[in-house]
Parts: sequence; C-alpha cells; structure tokens
Amino acid sequence: MNKAMLKSAMARNGENQETLSEALDMAVSALNARINGHTEFRCSEIGKIVHRYKLSPEETNAIFFNEVAS
Repeated sequence: MNKAMLKSAMARNGENQETLSEALDMAVSALNARINGHTEFRCSEIGKIVHRYKLSPEETNAIFFNEVAS
C-alpha cells in the first residue's frame, strides 16, 4: 500500500479521509486503518476508489499492490 500516492489522488480530487470514508460507507477510523496498513482494503473498496478517482491500471497497481520498501 502506497499511502502517499493514495493521499495524492485524494488531494487531486479535492477529497480527504472523511469524504472518502463517506463514499465507501465506512468510519474514518476504518479507512485510516486501511491506509496505514493495519487492515487490507477489500476488492470492492479498491474498485470504488479506482472508479471515483479514475485511476489507471498503473496507478492502481502502484497504490494497492506494489510493496513500498520502508
């Protein structure tokens, strides 16, 4: 999970964790847990985010599927 890229996509679309959590019908704390890697995003949630932010396949892979070295 590349949280910097996800947060960048959110900012480009004028959103924050509160607005995205509402769109995903989840608590802000649940979204925060996913962004910080404590809980994994579900496929349906990833699909909604991809559609909402019109992410390319490359962006989707970079955000959700490529591990970022710490």
